[in-house]
Order: sequence, then structure tokens, then C-alpha cells
Amino acid sequence: MIRAQVLPTPTGPLALLSHEDVVVAAGFTADPHEMFVRLSPRLQEEGLTRVDDLGRAARAVRDYLDGDLTALDSVELEQPGTPKRRRLLRALREVPPGVTIGYAELAERAGLPRTAARAAGSACAQNLIAPFVPCHRILPSTGGLGGYYYGTPVKRWLLTHEKTHSPAGGTR
Repeated sequence: MIRAQVLPTPTGPLALLSHEDVVVAAGFTADPHEMFVRLSPRLQEEGLTRVDDLGRAARAVRDYLDGDLTALDSVELEQPGTPKRRRLLRALREVPPGVTIGYAELAERAGLPRTAARAAGSACAQNLIAPFVPCHRILPSTGGLGGYYYGTPVKRWLLTHEKTHSPAGGTR
């Protein structure tokens, strides 16, 4: 069974979905079903139920919101994808809080040629586990915030929150 909890955040509700204590989806929505339908058919076969407390994952979110920006890093995640996409998502998770990089640099950090920036953008767009896999830390080389699945106000809030609580201070 996929277990779901919705947590309040300053930027809106965050739905967390877990399978066997591994986070399989998270997104800024009040409706966990919006995340559930993005899961693989294998996981959807498990069904969805709402719970009051997902334990460690929920605590990590609360700690992150309280200013412990590394709290999300210790939560176990599972996300589907090709080997290239998994490399990009791993590299994305290693971008420190308070730091932003471009898509080409993300590709480079994943051991892919800088020309793989488009693949990096695609991996961010298909990311099922925000903010645990922090695609909000990737900015376009042309400037500005770029897009974000949950809207630029959410992306802006996450970046400001991290800049406020990070010794890195939002360097790029």
C-alpha cells in the first residue's frame, strides 16, 4: 500500500507518498492522488491510503522547514528512470542547499557532457520527489527562475528559505 500524508508548509500543502518507508513521491499539492497517478503502474497497483504520520519523512520535512536544510538528505527515496536519468537525479540531490547551478553544470556533475543540459532539464521536469530531489536549485543560464512544476512562487519560496538558512548564502 502507498501511504500518503499532507503536510502544511509556508508555501502550501506538501503531499508525501511512501512505500515500505521509502518516499516514492512528494509534491506541493493538497491532493496526494495528483502524485499517485504519476507513479509507475506497479506502484499504483498497491493502492493509496492517507495516514496521519509518515514518521521519518514527515519529521524531515518539518526539520527542513525549521531551518535544518540537510534534514531531507537522509530520507530514503526511490524514483524510476534510465541510468542516465538516475545519474542526473543523484547529482541533483548533491547540490547543497543555498546553492544554485545551471542545467549544463548539473549534466557535468552527473558525468555527462555539458551538451546533456536538455536531458538535465527533462530529469528536473519529471522529478517525482520535490523538494527531496531539489530541482528548484537549478536555474536557466539565461537568468531568472525558469520553470517549476509547482509554480515559480513555490520555487522562489524554497530558494529564499534556503538562502536565509544556509551558510552558502545562495551562491551560484
